[in-house]
Amino acid sequence: MLHTRISISNMKSIERELHCPVCEEMVKQPIVLPCMHSVCVLCAAEVLVQRGYPPPELPPEPNTPTSSPITRSPRQTRRPPPKTDLCGTHPGRRRKDTPPVIMLFPCPTCGKDVELGERGLADCLRNLTLERIVERYRHTVSLGSMAVMCQFCKPPQALEATKGCADCRSNFCNECFKLYHPWGTPRAQHEHILPTHSFRPKVLVCVEHEQERLPFYCRSCQRLLCPLCKLRRAHSGHKIMPIALAYQTLKEKITKEMNYILANQESVQAQITQVESGIAQTEVHSTGVLIILLVFVRHLFISAYESSVGALAMFLEGARAQRAGTLNAQLSEKQSLLENAALLTYTQELLKETDQSCFVQAARVTHNRLVKAIENLQHFSLFADPSFRHFQMDVSRELKALSTPLAPVIDTQKTLAYDQLYLCWRLPQDSAPAWHYSVEYQRKVGGAGALWGRVLSEGSSGSNGTHCSWQRLDDVGGTSAVIDKLEMDSVYVLRVRGCNKAGFGEYSEEVYLHTPPAPVLSFCLDSRWGLHAERVALGKGQTYARSVPGMTLLQAADRALTSCHLTSDLLVADVSITQGRHYWACSVEPGSYLVKVGVGIEAKLQEWFHLPQDMASPRYDPDSGHDSGAEDAQDSPPPFCFLTMGMGKILLPKCGASNTSTGPLTAPLPPRLGLCLDFEKGRLTFYDAHSLRVLWEGTVDCSAPVCPAFCFIGGGALQLQEQISLTHLILFFS
Repeated sequence: MLHTRISISNMKSIERELHCPVCEEMVKQPIVLPCMHSVCVLCAAEVLVQRGYPPPELPPEPNTPTSSPITRSPRQTRRPPPKTDLCGTHPGRRRKDTPPVIMLFPCPTCGKDVELGERGLADCLRNLTLERIVERYRHTVSLGSMAVMCQFCKPPQALEATKGCADCRSNFCNECFKLYHPWGTPRAQHEHILPTHSFRPKVLVCVEHEQERLPFYCRSCQRLLCPLCKLRRAHSGHKIMPIALAYQTLKEKITKEMNYILANQESVQAQITQVESGIAQTEVHSTGVLIILLVFVRHLFISAYESSVGALAMFLEGARAQRAGTLNAQLSEKQSLLENAALLTYTQELLKETDQSCFVQAARVTHNRLVKAIENLQHFSLFADPSFRHFQMDVSRELKALSTPLAPVIDTQKTLAYDQLYLCWRLPQDSAPAWHYSVEYQRKVGGAGALWGRVLSEGSSGSNGTHCSWQRLDDVGGTSAVIDKLEMDSVYVLRVRGCNKAGFGEYSEEVYLHTPPAPVLSFCLDSRWGLHAERVALGKGQTYARSVPGMTLLQAADRALTSCHLTSDLLVADVSITQGRHYWACSVEPGSYLVKVGVGIEAKLQEWFHLPQDMASPRYDPDSGHDSGAEDAQDSPPPFCFLTMGMGKILLPKCGASNTSTGPLTAPLPPRLGLCLDFEKGRLTFYDAHSLRVLWEGTVDCSAPVCPAFCFIGGGALQLQEQISLTHLILFFS
């Protein structure tokens, strides 16, 4: 059968429909995927190999005597290697069954992963209709490198082939065809076709049952069936019709749809004009939005931020390109609906197919495209808005980066005053970033005590005092700062603000910190007296101590106090105080049983803790508030002064400057306990170290060097307050 050639006027319009979506070249040996889209069989094999699947078994590459390295497909060189059997088989021995691999093929046309089935590409039927259309197209255009030469002419007089013989599987010029197919011989009955490089069978057969044709069509599965496949249980209850009926029905539908589009060419042309106008409007309006953006940038005085402006412009260009691409795709689809355009030309060639099975297989996708085209023709609207009326650009990040930082928030839990002031802050979550910070502080004169720790708004001042001039720490890189060279027993007001390229931000709320009443005494714990290594342990740096009670306490007879079955362990400072005023702070674990904190004369402390005295006797209680030794010597102060605390409480002695009641009282244990010793006056003051509120005052004999002392009775733990400069370095390097 001699097929009609494609007309020259339609030649170029159909070319887009004949390209493989993978290699974007003219399809060769196309197969139909389960999604009904067609690809080259070699391209499909390459995609599967790239996805890690084993190389599939492929049909032999066409290689006729006239095909040379120039005329053959360049994809022959990238043909996947054949599968190799690494575990060979022997007669009478079955290879171990392995579960089938379900292959997924990424269809570039519909963008979905299509399941190929257990046999992969072997389950995909050939698209013979598309093959024939490509052959007719190639024969019409007569591409130089694709020309088919006669296989029987002797060079250099070889002529271009005009006929192909499906039975001889060869191409002939007119003279050679007559010579090799003389009248009156069986060869004269051979079927001649157009010259081709591929002489594969021209009929579809079942991929599972060889030599079985496909006379049935399953509407439920939308696939062709052979008589054996029809009997399978998988198609029980499905709508199965003869292929002739499916062919006639589908051909009538496609013909009707094509005629409808041809009858509405004016509407198609009007819609094309509207889409082209939309594309032009998209360009104009996007340029207008870009001008507005630049004016907006200049209005905010942020022209120095070229990177931010460039990012916003790129976002706008991306939106313009996306809309223009969508409209161009719609324009291309509309143009294909014009007479002699791609889709209609391809449909006209499709209708020339007389093989019913091939037509039904290839026509379903075209039918769906025509249905969608008619729906869009009847209910036309642009796929993208060219006006940019509802276009939104998120510039919050850029505005945030181009604005000054918000007022920092000072962390009052971490901010403290000791030997120095330590200020810690953070930026609010929605604040612009800060490049550096400026910390300002000033000393408040008069009326300081009640204001310590208060946080006031900017510009406010206490009614009981005045302020000195502000001092400043500039270019602070982190979110904390240390301030030194301070006056003792003073209140300082602190505030901080961030800075970036946009300038300085707002000040934080002011925070008031009270410096200690005396210079800070720095020391470590010394365990040379009364330490039981099995129950008292010192931490690294000897600023932390913990006492663990247990049965071993009862066995320590040399330290046991006979009347109470408890033992005491004494820890002292590694320095002695001989003059002046000194301040230090510590924190006692709330769960401690009994801990005594205070000072004492070294010799007296050693004498008392090395003698097995009875702790139940009030004459030897080292707590000055309970020391009845004062009854025998009213004029001489006690040699040591302790304050007892435990179980989250402080036991305030019955005698003292701040206690006028007749009995002992308790107070909550503060997070940090401060002690201030005035050596010349022989007075020890206990403070809440956070607010510097006085808890209790006691006297102590300072006729000899005294040292800080800590006594554990039962289990407990304490931590000395470390100097701020040391703590700041530890936090910085960690």
